[in-house]
Amino acid sequence: MDTQEIIRNQVTANPVVLYMKGSPKFPQCGFSGLAIQILQACGVKNLVTVDVLADPAIREGIKVFSNWPTVPQLYINGEFIGGSDIMRDLYSQGELQSLLEKATA
Repeated sequence: MDTQEIIRNQVTANPVVLYMKGSPKFPQCGFSGLAIQILQACGVKNLVTVDVLADPAIREGIKVFSNWPTVPQLYINGEFIGGSDIMRDLYSQGELQSLLEKATA
């Protein structure tokens, strides 16, 4: 299975997936830390995280998959939402919460 197939399977098999640097307990960059804080503030319980630092193929492959140059990247129900800045904006408008509620309902 190639990297693009692995990523496609990850984002479609799980309602909420965050590609990040590090882990939720130990994020390895401020943007990944912010993304986790936002998701925790939304009360997300069923979150799958993928540490891109653990797999160089995934780290590069996710940028190709989404056509987005940076990590973290959030996917809800297989749809690319964006990075931490977009997550913060959607959260402040209340939109992220409703997307997450629909995904985990």
